[in-house]
Amino acid sequence: MNIVIAGGTGFIGKRLTDLFVQEGHSVFILTRNASNKLEQPSIQYVEWLKSDAKPEQELPPIDAIVNLAGESIGSGRWTAKRKKAILESRIQSTRAIVDLISKLPTKPNVLLNASAIGYYGNSNHHTFTEESEPTEENFLSNVVKQWEKEAQEASQFRLRVVYCRLGVVLSAEEGALTRMLLPYRLFAGGPLGSGNQWLSWIHIDDVVRMFHFALLHPSISGAFNLTSPSPTQMNEFGKTLGSVLKRPHYLPAPSFALKALLGEMSTLVLDGQKVLPEKAISQNYSYLFPALQPALQDLLQNR
Repeated sequence: MNIVIAGGTGFIGKRLTDLFVQEGHSVFILTRNASNKLEQPSIQYVEWLKSDAKPEQELPPIDAIVNLAGESIGSGRWTAKRKKAILESRIQSTRAIVDLISKLPTKPNVLLNASAIGYYGNSNHHTFTEESEPTEENFLSNVVKQWEKEAQEASQFRLRVVYCRLGVVLSAEEGALTRMLLPYRLFAGGPLGSGNQWLSWIHIDDVVRMFHFALLHPSISGAFNLTSPSPTQMNEFGKTLGSVLKRPHYLPAPSFALKALLGEMSTLVLDGQKVLPEKAISQNYSYLFPALQPALQDLLQNR
């Protein structure tokens, strides 16, 4: 297949590009500056989001588009300026993808648009599947709703649209896990807030395989939860992390301290939701890491 990726040089995009190439696909990465990129066999860079860029003229017939573009939600305090950037980067890039689709003479079969389980809101009591509606309105749920609404505009071109609602992605290189490691390695790990909040996690290897799975299964459309089948509460997650690292889990980080340190962004560690990947399970997706301890052992031991 010929596959376009927006955000192909990011955290997930790099891994997904590697998998697509290993599977024999040709990848076209959308970028603001193609001149400083070294093209490789099966990987080409195509400029977009510039006034003079015409990516539709540089692309061959495309089978699928993956949109991963957007400002990171976890790399800085949520000031008003940063919240605006988080929302607008997702809206603008998705709108640009839909515009690109409108200009392609041959339409792709599917748009896999990144999304997030933040859609469902926060709860310690509810269990969410792809059929669930949000339980509350907050910044993240509003961002995701607007993001998915923009992606849905692509359906007017009669292609399949999938909202890949990502859980907390576990990776040894980037993301939430790398921030959790330091206190444990300093023998100062412990519960964050109450410890009762749910963490719907997923190993990075399953993330990229689930994108590929959605690409190959035409029966998957609309919401698609990219989480493991075994979400865990934060206190249990910390105990398991401490066990894998052979470090204690005893020193709590109280909610008020995290709120003072992180502001509104503290919701990423103090609040959560229990999300199940009902569609992946019903479609017989085979997880590499369905359970937490083997996932953490794979990521952290012998590294």
